Amino acid sequence: MNIRIANGRVIDPAHQIDRIQDVFVADGKIAALGDAPDGFRAERTFDAIGLVVAPGLIDLAARLREPGFEYRATLESEMEAAMAGGVTSVAIPPDTDPALDEPGLVEMLCTRAKKLNRAHIYPIGALTVGLKGERLSEMAELVEAGCFAVSQANVPILDNMVLMRAMQYAATFDFRVWLQPIAPFLARGGSAHDGEISSRLGLAGIPVAAETVALFTYLQLAKATGARLHITRLSSAESLALIDQARAEGMDVTCDISINHLHLCDQNIGYFNANCHLVPPLRSQKDRDALSKGLLEGRINALCSDHTPVDDDSKLIPFSESEPGATGLELLLPLTLKWAEENSLSLADALARVTSDAARLIGITKAGHLAPGARADLCVFDPAARFTVNRDHLKSQGKNTPFLGFELPGQVRCTMVEGQIMFER
Repeated sequence: MNIRIANGRVIDPAHQIDRIQDVFVADGKIAALGDAPDGFRAERTFDAIGLVVAPGLIDLAARLREPGFEYRATLESEMEAAMAGGVTSVAIPPDTDPALDEPGLVEMLCTRAKKLNRAHIYPIGALTVGLKGERLSEMAELVEAGCFAVSQANVPILDNMVLMRAMQYAATFDFRVWLQPIAPFLARGGSAHDGEISSRLGLAGIPVAAETVALFTYLQLAKATGARLHITRLSSAESLALIDQARAEGMDVTCDISINHLHLCDQNIGYFNANCHLVPPLRSQKDRDALSKGLLEGRINALCSDHTPVDDDSKLIPFSESEPGATGLELLLPLTLKWAEENSLSLADALARVTSDAARLIGITKAGHLAPGARADLCVFDPAARFTVNRDHLKSQGKNTPFLGFELPGQVRCTMVEGQIMFER
């Protein structure tokens, strides 16, 4: 279908575009910006006066819960959540059940997603078989099946020799290695940041060292093997300082943070709010502010939702026994806009963190921007609209978010994937 999106404020951070103009879509691609291409006839015109037209958001970490955890969410429910949130591309960690350690599983997941005809998925393959940290997976076959990187999700490898061999394997074929730094013995039994709040609440703490010790090891092994390393979901100022130091020494290492750690700290746990039970845990206010500053300055490369839908029963139990995780696909855009408001950041600069910057980390060239010929994955939203987050508002099967009751800016009015309108409000 030929579509004209008229009179919108077009923002394309990748090409420094921010102006009111039309967008023309044909054959699932961006046909032109500004003036209609020769012979173009719109079968539908979408009036975007007062709205922002941007590339579809790219989420670097979203658990869609298939296969294996369908009682928490399904591919169908989470794809609908992605469309409602303007998210058109999603990276999927490998901690499904079974883990994404077999090419057949990756192909099955990709086929299921393609049949649903919603967001594009980008699976991350398991670094080791079953994520058990014992035997290396067949990384080459996983990449051939559709994985863009390999990872352990949040399951650490105990044997550093196995991790070094895995990095050597990945470096040989130039595969990206995505790791979340967790030193398991330092984090063992903990459920909150090791500080004043956890002590007052009587919760076992997880020290910052549980992240920095693992991160230092990862950086040293990547340096020794030449592996391309991406650190996902940082939570502390000390970890960011380690990455700064590694870059100063010439290492090419990237990193991201979640929207939860951008806005929240351990004080938000309040009286044992299980929706604030996350991995990694919410750190101190000082850590939160340092991460926000790092994202502003570009030292942190991108922002993700860390979408982890959890069933109600797993949250309605004592904090330390509850299942960690928070739903976030539908909140990635409004929480990015809230961060921009609080820091007087331009819309273009804020959107870059969840579009073009995220696209570079995954290696997507046909999305994350609005150049003619690019995939017509679009998010049209009202930046002035405000809404209060509540359970009924969320399309995700998981209603577990620490932002319930928050008033947030930005409401998605239309989501388009390859030129097809998949969501419209």
